[in-house]
Amino acid sequence: MQKTVLKVSALLLTFCFFLSATGQPDRWQQRIKYNINVNMDVNTNRFSGTEKLEYTNNSPDTLNRVFFHLYWNAFQPGSSMDVRSIELGKTKIAEPRRNSDGLDWDARVKDRISKLSPSEIGYQRVQSITINGVAQKLTEHETILEVTLSKPILPKSKTEMSVVFEAQVPLQIRRSGRDNAEGVRYSMSQWYPKMVEYDYQGWNANPYIAREFYGVWGDYDVTINIDKTYMVTAGGDLLNPNELGFGYETPGAVVKPSAGPMNTWKWQAYNVHDFVWAADPKYKMITRTIKDGPLIRVVYRAVDSLERRWQLMADSAVIAYPVIAKTFGAYPYKTYTFIQGGDGGMEYPMATLIKSASLGTAIHEWMHSWYQMMMGTNESLYPWMDEGFTDYSSTRVLATIRNAPGFWFNNSYRGYFNLVKSGLEEPASTHSDHYNTNFAYSNAAYSKGAVFMSQLGYIVGDSIRDKILLAYYNTWHFKHPNPNDFIRVAEKLSGMELDWYKEYWINSTKTIDYAVGDINMMDGKPTITIKRIGKMPMPVDVLVTYKDGSTEMHYIPLNLMYGNKPAEDKTPRVVHAEWKWTHPEYAFPINKGIADIKSIEIDPSQRLADVNRANNKVVIPD
Repeated sequence: MQKTVLKVSALLLTFCFFLSATGQPDRWQQRIKYNINVNMDVNTNRFSGTEKLEYTNNSPDTLNRVFFHLYWNAFQPGSSMDVRSIELGKTKIAEPRRNSDGLDWDARVKDRISKLSPSEIGYQRVQSITINGVAQKLTEHETILEVTLSKPILPKSKTEMSVVFEAQVPLQIRRSGRDNAEGVRYSMSQWYPKMVEYDYQGWNANPYIAREFYGVWGDYDVTINIDKTYMVTAGGDLLNPNELGFGYETPGAVVKPSAGPMNTWKWQAYNVHDFVWAADPKYKMITRTIKDGPLIRVVYRAVDSLERRWQLMADSAVIAYPVIAKTFGAYPYKTYTFIQGGDGGMEYPMATLIKSASLGTAIHEWMHSWYQMMMGTNESLYPWMDEGFTDYSSTRVLATIRNAPGFWFNNSYRGYFNLVKSGLEEPASTHSDHYNTNFAYSNAAYSKGAVFMSQLGYIVGDSIRDKILLAYYNTWHFKHPNPNDFIRVAEKLSGMELDWYKEYWINSTKTIDYAVGDINMMDGKPTITIKRIGKMPMPVDVLVTYKDGSTEMHYIPLNLMYGNKPAEDKTPRVVHAEWKWTHPEYAFPINKGIADIKSIEIDPSQRLADVNRANNKVVIPD
């Protein structure tokens, strides 16, 4: 009876997701169903597996070949990831860095791959792929498997594939692996041959060098056979809890453990683009329920001294969720699991691998459920839409639940300013694996991406920006949005043209620098001049404070916007004629005399990412 109910519930969930996805803007996307079965040998750290795939080609194109990711082949001496890490590690960065040696390493990787022994390397070997019993031609390109099809996949058709593979779990280095620093046996991410996404730009067969991921929306049914002393957890829903125990079973259920040495764990995750799991003999689980939200699981390696921290992290997730749902949209899945494992924090659908019970990391990784896991952006091409939006949202959530005073995004702005000063900045549109330095990537993707969202509030108004956030989620979740898709949502909600903002902020390295200029009499009126020194034009807020204590905001819209933002507070505001982006100076009249002025300040809100704020304010001496 229970299995029947689960199957009906799964069908209903899939149907609801399908309606949600197809109700979005009309852009085709591929679809896949995975049925994966693996047998793990915990003594050799190897497993064998099979995949039954149903691939739906919703594109208008005939596909003569397909591609699969074989991520773990990166964890071998001499691999592209190994060589790239060593090359970047030769660069000295004369800026604040977390690496004590001043080198541009990813400190988790460094040259560790080059030192792996044969029993420590990772590999994924596809032994065969068959379609209708016919073996397909396989060509391995390190972390990408090319499959030349014996028969093309026609547009609007489905194809079933059978994959036979084996793998060795690498020593924990980056994201995936075994025996991490905290002793977790298996952090199983990027662990199966995964179909490469084909979209309106063609195949996205990105070799695994260091960073980001992109996948096909699909449904996963995963069976894991493993030593019965191991507890398994995953980003998904467990279908046979009463056969296993470990705290998953329904209250009052009688657990019927396997008679043999192995347990079989049956997991399911629908309408996701990846599947992660982890296993350890010392795992322990706590849960929290959230009204109108998901069941929260926290799975961690039992250490008495750390118990309280994991409990607090779970409690904080309950407090954070209402803020998240109200601001960024509701979480659509039944469960979310924080899993101790990996090498820091790394997000996956319905779960994250997290090294320790850090609330900041936990909220950041959970917010990736919105900005990547539910959006499915091509984060290799647009890492700022993934990491930047996540950094913005997690900072905002943490500050809200902590009732933090002051401007919440100072760290993001500081990271961006450090990037500008370093001379290493590259456009944020750079492919994530092709930045010249790790420093430029991290500050562009995280800091400059977060500033993009904060500064958008400066341009359109924070209240309008918040409407944009919800509209973006409602319009584009489960649809692989790109930068233009976000900008179009923002334009519709704000009534402004905003393509210029994306072009300047994302596709160039031009900077913002405005300065208070002269104060003169012009045409018989007291007039203030503002100078544009930087090459990126922006609308400008100028607060004039008079000696009698009164204030007035002077708002100068940019001509490229074709619109004005609404007043944001009760300060009297004067809206001036638009500033033409070609003009380096702009003068506007004020309502009182020059002698009445106490101070003039550009952007008192601090949301404008002005690289030289020293010239933003002038105080008139008495």
